[in-house]
Amino acid sequence: MDLMWVSFVSMGFMALAAVLIYLSRFVITIRFISVIVSIIAWLILILAFLLMILVIGGSSHA
Repeated sequence: MDLMWVSFVSMGFMALAAVLIYLSRFVITIRFISVIVSIIAWLILILAFLLMILVIGGSSHA
């Protein structure tokens, strides 16, 4: 059951990263803020990837 919640959080992080990348590329016109938002989005995407590895690895309670 815990892996289900981790996968939901991971998918939420991926969606948040996609929105932040969109904002940094097309909405935010100040270059410095755009770079900061883009870096935050990439860090969130890497965290989502690491969490998804945990989910794909599965549970030992099967």
